[in-house]
Amino acid sequence: MKAFLAKFFDLIKDKNTAAIGAGTGFVLAVLIVVFGFLKTFFILIMTFTGFYIGAKLLSDKDKLKDLLDKILPPGRFR
Repeated sequence: MKAFLAKFFDLIKDKNTAAIGAGTGFVLAVLIVVFGFLKTFFILIMTFTGFYIGAKLLSDKDKLKDLLDKILPPGRFR
């Protein structure tokens, strides 16, 4: 988790953090107004989960291949 947070903070380190915060607040407010609190909370949880899993799996292609081999048996043509 520390590596994930470090990677995230390195990503936004050189950006204008005030603009990022304002944009995030605006998007969150619009989501709450349009969808309601619980649906917005669900959308945010799924977004962060997808980002975390994507950052973990796509950083190393062998991890993705190993995960797919666990879920799906290796085919006879590989």
